[in-house]
Amino acid sequence: MKFLLTVLSVFAIIIFAPAQTLQKAAENAFVVTRMVDKIHVEPKPIDKQFAAGLFKTVINGLDESKIYFTQQDINQLKKWEAQLDVQVLKMQTGFLSDLLNVYTARIKQADTMVDNICSKPFQFNTNEKYAIADDTTFAADDKAKRDKLYKKIKLEILDELVEYDSLELFSPKYAKKLDSIEAAARKKIKSILKRDITKQQNYPGGLIAYIGNEYCNAVATYFDPHTEFFSPVAKERLETELGEKPMQFGFSLNNDEVGTSISRLLPGSPAYKSGQLNKGDKIEALQWEGKEVINVSDASSNEISSILSAGINEKLTITVKKADGSVRQVTLQKEKAVDDDDDKVKSFILKGDKTIGFISFPAFYTDWEDKRNNANGCANDIAKEILKLKKEGIQGLIIDLRFNGGGSVQEAIDLSGLFIDAGPVGQIKTKEEKVITLKDVNRGTVFDGPLLLMVNTYSASASEMVAGTLQDYNRAVILGTPTYGKATAQQVFALDTTINIEDNNEQVKADNYIKITDSKLFRINGTTAQEIGVIPDIDVSPFFAKPTEREANEANVIHSSVIAANKYYKPYAPLPLQELKTYFKAYTDTAQFFVNGKKAVMQYENEKLQPFVTLNLKEAFNNYQREQKKDSLTYKLHNSSFSINNTVYEMQKMKADEVLAENNAIWKKLLSADAFIDLSYRIVEKMIK
Repeated sequence: MKFLLTVLSVFAIIIFAPAQTLQKAAENAFVVTRMVDKIHVEPKPIDKQFAAGLFKTVINGLDESKIYFTQQDINQLKKWEAQLDVQVLKMQTGFLSDLLNVYTARIKQADTMVDNICSKPFQFNTNEKYAIADDTTFAADDKAKRDKLYKKIKLEILDELVEYDSLELFSPKYAKKLDSIEAAARKKIKSILKRDITKQQNYPGGLIAYIGNEYCNAVATYFDPHTEFFSPVAKERLETELGEKPMQFGFSLNNDEVGTSISRLLPGSPAYKSGQLNKGDKIEALQWEGKEVINVSDASSNEISSILSAGINEKLTITVKKADGSVRQVTLQKEKAVDDDDDKVKSFILKGDKTIGFISFPAFYTDWEDKRNNANGCANDIAKEILKLKKEGIQGLIIDLRFNGGGSVQEAIDLSGLFIDAGPVGQIKTKEEKVITLKDVNRGTVFDGPLLLMVNTYSASASEMVAGTLQDYNRAVILGTPTYGKATAQQVFALDTTINIEDNNEQVKADNYIKITDSKLFRINGTTAQEIGVIPDIDVSPFFAKPTEREANEANVIHSSVIAANKYYKPYAPLPLQELKTYFKAYTDTAQFFVNGKKAVMQYENEKLQPFVTLNLKEAFNNYQREQKKDSLTYKLHNSSFSINNTVYEMQKMKADEVLAENNAIWKKLLSADAFIDLSYRIVEKMIK
């Protein structure tokens, strides 16, 4: 249960900013509502329902795990709940002012509590339990709040202890060793919390800006989960996810036994060009220009990455310890990433009775700086990989879209077009009545052989569009679990009501931005994946626990609807789905992996959710051992139906790149142990004539 690290990431020592900063947040919140009303595909009125939703969202955003505010605080702030529509429309700051005062006091109090709680060893031989219900309720008073925080921290330390996975922890002669491990774990958890305090002190504008941003974002997300307010830093992260060359320092990180070291320098990057950093340098501290030093000597790579992502143009001084023990300070500034095509799209040859290509890519992307040519988009990269695989004589193709959260709609259109002749691939509807047809305008295909797409609950947005299109055309078999259910499109705007929607320039520099859901996506048959997802042809849901992370479970979700089917699309001949489903059932009813998996899922879903988590080390250790044993039994490795080979092009690259060769070996190991890739291979085999 590693939720505490996120929960406590808003600790800060507060310095009050001028009142006009709150006024700026109030003005931004009002502008959000005006822009949403102008652009959003389904805008809502600013009324009492809005006020109640905004209050709940702001409080949850600031205190998701209910450890800062008490119920008394909520009661005090609740006087504003019915007035928040007026507060927003009239750009008033009464609620924000009260919220800031209460939150400031509670953050300081929690900060002090962390010091006190972590000042002495925890005893793990008691019968204490942590109530799961505490995660959904506020503590009644300060005493209850301290008790709750104490148990959460204890649970974090307990998680560290059980991961040692050794019965020696319970032997009397190892008592001192256990004390030492507990002290190290306690120091680590406290250090993480204190590092988060410093991180929030360095938040641009301080805590007052943090609260203002939470407030504005709560206004935005009331309209749907994907309409968001964010700062320039957050905008940069979004663009990086969608393929813009990111600003970066140019080094990779590696977790050491204690702390983090540099594992690789990217040629041509600021870190590389500095000439002062080397592989193996241990990172001791970070300091943004003009800000306090952040001690990261025992931080994980994830924690350091989070800190590094915070700045855009600021200089950063990195303190490292060299292999000889000397300490060096190096000042760097982020630059645009150099061109590096490695690992964007991975392809392999699965060689068994048949030769089948396999392609994986983690997200849709496009080059935001070259949208006209779009030469660096994922569809273009995938086309290149398919051509390499075709030279190797593949007879079928598997594309893995599992965990692919989507991205550029244009890339989804282009990717679908690789496998069908020119024609409609989807439909889109804004707040206007007219429906726009999305078309693949390029004649011909890159691959016309047997095709299978792997999807799961985390395949979303553009992934769902591709899966739905190829399913409607009878062009691909879809294998997996029902997808996430996001079939809406968003556009980023500078926070400015005078913006011209038709000529929107997403690269314009502004103080703040808003991402607005401006359209709904429909399949060419008139249905939508929104809220429902794409239902696979071969559904492997029985081998997985029922998911909770789906669009339908999000607050303020846009509901699904139906429009007329596109009358110009012509599907290909039906696929032999019944034959494939018959084979799938016969195989999974007998293959041990799937038999064990189905039993484990049934057992999991039949187990009653326990209302408490033990804080006793022995009980926690036994639970950990039991889970480990169950996992090893259920997901025991199996023999693949194929060997995994690389294309000639990839083998040539690996000869000159040791890191690429190491990553390739890891990829092969993962693929060979994935029963669902093996299943996909078997299904495609049946499709090859």
